[in-house]
Order: sequence, then structure tokens, then C-alpha cells
Amino acid sequence: MSYQVLARKWRPRNFSTLVGQEHVVRALTHALSAQRLHHAYLFTGTRGVGKTTIARILAKSLNCEAGITATPCGTCSACQEIDSGRFVDLLEVDAATNTRVDEMRQLLESAVYAPTRGRFKVYVIDEVHMLSNSAFNAMLKTLEEPPEHVKFILATTDPQKIPVTVLSRCLQFNLKQMPALAITKHLGHILQAEGIPFETSALSLVARSASGSMRDALSLLDQAIAHGAGRVEEGQVRSMLGSVDQDYLFAILEALQVGDASALLQVAADLGVRSLSFSAALQELGALLTRLQVMQCVPSAIGEDDPDRGRLLSLATAFSPEFVQLAYQIVNIGRNELSTAPDEHAGFLMTLLRLHAFRPSTVADVLGAVAPRSRPVANAQTLAGVPVGVAQVAAAKPVQASVRPLPSGDADWHQIVASLPLSGLVRELAQNCELRRLNETECLLRLSPSQAHLQMKPGPDKLQQALSEYFGRMLKVRFELAQNELDTPAETVGRQRQERQENAVASITRDAFIRDAIESLDASVVESSIKPIA
Repeated sequence: MSYQVLARKWRPRNFSTLVGQEHVVRALTHALSAQRLHHAYLFTGTRGVGKTTIARILAKSLNCEAGITATPCGTCSACQEIDSGRFVDLLEVDAATNTRVDEMRQLLESAVYAPTRGRFKVYVIDEVHMLSNSAFNAMLKTLEEPPEHVKFILATTDPQKIPVTVLSRCLQFNLKQMPALAITKHLGHILQAEGIPFETSALSLVARSASGSMRDALSLLDQAIAHGAGRVEEGQVRSMLGSVDQDYLFAILEALQVGDASALLQVAADLGVRSLSFSAALQELGALLTRLQVMQCVPSAIGEDDPDRGRLLSLATAFSPEFVQLAYQIVNIGRNELSTAPDEHAGFLMTLLRLHAFRPSTVADVLGAVAPRSRPVANAQTLAGVPVGVAQVAAAKPVQASVRPLPSGDADWHQIVASLPLSGLVRELAQNCELRRLNETECLLRLSPSQAHLQMKPGPDKLQQALSEYFGRMLKVRFELAQNELDTPAETVGRQRQERQENAVASITRDAFIRDAIESLDASVVESSIKPIA
């Protein structure tokens, strides 16, 4: 008996075995159970997510000899013939090779005839967006008012190319890409049923390489089984895929942690010797930085059984969240620049050295102090808060090497704001704040709820950067909202302006000439026209 590839052997035969499209299954199940059947369905999504599979299951549900049901029996002649592709009333058409109007008309001419074997005549048109405009026009009338015994199921990877006149006549379902975790679990289930030994880490590599396509994952799994001589192991799968070993990626981050540029050069050299893809290496490094940020923000999201949890936890405490964001951006930009680099090795190496140039430093490094702090923060060249583009980061002014002593007692926020080089909305934000607390690492500001809109990005980040430069230390700026009256620079300026206006009005009304004019001419003073002399 010839070997049947896994993608065909393990194609789902009913809705209960379908993986990753619960929203579509739920809608179709309810419609079938309630007998609320539409005459045209459109399934959209990338390759390998189940469009044709769902179409065939729906065809079985409509033609099962047990009746219209969301759970076709799978044993009657209609179900078995549909599974084997021999059912005479299921017409599967590849629109990529049948694009012309004559072919569409010939196909639709048979729609008026009653089904030969089944309850419905089902037309499955794959890659329907490939049809010509004339072919779409030819099917419009039939698609809108088909005979009661006809059902259309359309599938496409590019719904944008389908005319709106066709879209409006269909019940549309958007199929999602398969989550890597769902693919990994399904592959494990298949290998257990097949009796093939495997490593879960190897399946995770296959799932990530499949990019959301279950069919691609099963094809890669077939290849991995052949490559590993009946076993699916991580090392062999990495060799087959040309994937970068996680140890190389962790070595890059650990070298950044200690500032070892020579270790970064060695990683680049090792990857070059193994002829691994530098683009894939940066892609994997970006994925690792994503997991690292998740560990920092939501530690419980990384399971206790994750083999990398210990190393991730160590790095999560070593790097600041701001640097992880910056590193992620550097890696993505570096990957996009590989095509314009002198060669891929040079582009990859420069990306690593860029990470090294913006590596985190301790507060002691920034301030030139003796004792380092326990938690590293972004160095003098990184912007406070969420980083902007690398080019902007490189152009940003470094934090001043000289340290300005923090004010003792109540700090004069009015004087501090006057000394900061602020403009526009950032200055408006600073002037409407009241200083509540200022210490070595944090500046707490109070803002009126009516001025809360001033917290919009990038104002807070620029104010934080300006304060950090002013005091020569990395300061974290936080805001709180308060209803009570605030003693802010803006309030002070407003009071002073009001006082000058009142003095100007009083000066005018006390003037002898003005008083005589008022009395003799029965005139009055328009106070809004009075402007104080600056």
C-alpha cells in the first residue's frame, strides 16, 4: 500500500476534529442545527488554514443520508464519497485554471438540473478571486437567486480582489492563522497516534516555521520524520530548517548584559560557519525579545514547564523594559536593512554592535559613581520611556555627565520648569503640573483632571528626558490626577497676568483725564481693551 502524506491522512473529517477555527465552527454548527442555510458561503484566509476542509465538511453536513446535521455520520455512502472525492454532486473547481467566462457559463448551466445522488448540488470554487470580471458577471445572477438545490462555497486567499457585488451575496467567514501552540499540540497528537518518538521542542520549531498554516506544518513534519529516520528531534529539525539554536540567541543577550563585544563577534562568526540565515537569526532574536518583555510584564504568562523560563527570568531582571523595547526595534530595523548591507554577515554584525552601543548601563556607569545600583537602566544614550526610532535615539542628547544635586526640602518646580528647554505641548504639560515628590529615581507630578489630555504621547517622555538631562540622572516621571486647586507654574502665570490686568485697569480709571472724560461725556471704560505694559 502506498504511503499517504500526513496532510491528507489527517485532514479533519468533521467539525469536532477541526483545529483553530472555533468561531467558524460555532456559526456553522448553529446554522445547520437550526436549518438556517444560506445559499452562498465565502471562506477567506491564508493557505493551509482549513478553507477547503471546512467546505468539504459543510458539503457532508448538507448531504449526509442521516439528514442535514452539524455532525455528519461519516459512514454513509454520501459521506464516504465526499471524503474520497467521488461524490457526483460535489463539484470542486479551481478558479486559477478556469478563469474565463465560457468555463463559468458551462459550469453554471448544470446548476438548473436536480442533484443526482445528494440532497444538494454543492459548488466549491477555490481561489475564486482569480476569476475574470466577465466570469464574475456571469455568475452574479445564479449566485443571487440559485435553485433551492444548489449551494455555493467560495474560498480565497485574497478577498480584496473579489467584486463587492459578489461579496454582498455571500455569507463571509474569515479564517484565522493557526496559533503556534495549537499546531504544536496537534502535531504531538498525530505523532503519538502514529507511534513516532518526538521532542516537543522540535514540534515548536516546526509550528513556528509553518507561519500559521496547518498544512505547511504537516508537510514539514513529514520532511522531519524522513530527515530523522523515523524520529523527530530538535537538533535534526534545526538542521533541516536552518533554524538558529536558541543558545546562540541567549548568548547574544548574555553578552549584552556584560558588555562583551568580542562574544557578539564570535556568535556572528559561528552562525556564518554553519551557513545559517542571518535574517532568520534576527527574526528569532526578535521573538526571544518578545518573550522576554512578556516575562517582565506578565511573568505568569511563561509557563513553569517552559525550558527557557530560568534564563528568561534572569535576563528579565538584568534588563530594563525600556531597553528590551529598544533592542526589539533595533533587531527589526536591522533585519530590514540586511538587503542594503554590503553583505548579510556585515548587516547582522552591525546590528549586534548597534545593540552593544545602546546596551544598558548601571546608574553608576551613567553618573560615574563607585557603587553600582542593583537594577540596570537604559544608558545615557537611550531616550526615557518607550524608545523612538534608532536614528532619533542616536541623535538624542546624552544625559549630562555632571550631576545636579536634587533640591533639599520643597523643590521650586516653577524655577525648574523655567530652566528646562521645553516648548509647545511639553511646556504646557510641565506648566500645568504641581510637584509632589522628587527623589533620586522618581519625579511625581500632580495634574488637574481637566488637563489630563496633556499626558498624550510623546509629551511625558520628552519631559522625562528633559528632567533626566537637567539633574544628570535617569528619572522616572509619574503623574497623578487631583481635583483640588494646584499651585502650578501655569496658575502662577495666570495670577500674575490677572494682577497686571487689574493694576492696568485701576491705573486707567484713576487717571484725571479719563475721569473728566467719563464725567463730561457720560462715557465708560471698555476694560477688555486695556492691555498692561509688559
